[in-house]
Amino acid sequence: MALRGDARTVGTISALVAVGAAVRIVLGRIALVSPTAVYGVLIKVGLSETLAFVSGVVFGPIHGFITGVLTIVISDLFMVPGPWTPFIAAIIGVVGFGGGLLNMLGVRPSRWIMIVSAILLTFVSEILQNLWVALFFGVPVLAAIVSGAPSLISALINNVVLFSALGPRIIRTIRDLVPLESPQSELLRRLEQRYCTYCGRYLSPYALYCDQCGTSVRRSVVVSRN
Repeated sequence: MALRGDARTVGTISALVAVGAAVRIVLGRIALVSPTAVYGVLIKVGLSETLAFVSGVVFGPIHGFITGVLTIVISDLFMVPGPWTPFIAAIIGVVGFGGGLLNMLGVRPSRWIMIVSAILLTFVSEILQNLWVALFFGVPVLAAIVSGAPSLISALINNVVLFSALGPRIIRTIRDLVPLESPQSELLRRLEQRYCTYCGRYLSPYALYCDQCGTSVRRSVVVSRN
């Protein structure tokens, strides 16, 4: 889960955060002036989770988490920041981290993978948010989950549509603009490293002999030697 800090990566993540935050601010302000009955539905419409997930798929778990957190924190500064901000930010960051797991496992983000991911991560996100509401306001967990059902349905529809319709396109666009280190996932690339059976020195992926002691080498299943 190495953290990429090159200019294109930082610029791309900044753009994702900016777009996600801008959309959330506009839609959030509309929700705030709407009737209470529809507030919980409208507040779930947006790109925050989709863009955090996309960032994770392209760049990895850490980047996805950062994208989700920054999107919520920055947008809340222009809306109604409060003690809930870090909690909601962390929860949306989890969605981005989930996208990063696909990156680590080398899973191709097909339309069906995006739909399944949207459903699973939306349930995780909404359950965590309901738990936070229950703890913060001192209401029973079951009551919080039941009262949050309309929001869950709205979030599911929003995320399934955007994950499947926009997600793959944004991923392809970013991968065209930002050359990645390798077409393989980070985990698979590390699994293909070779090391010396005698001195343990890590070598190039195609090395047959250790350039230090001359001993033969074999494939390593060790992820890292940090």
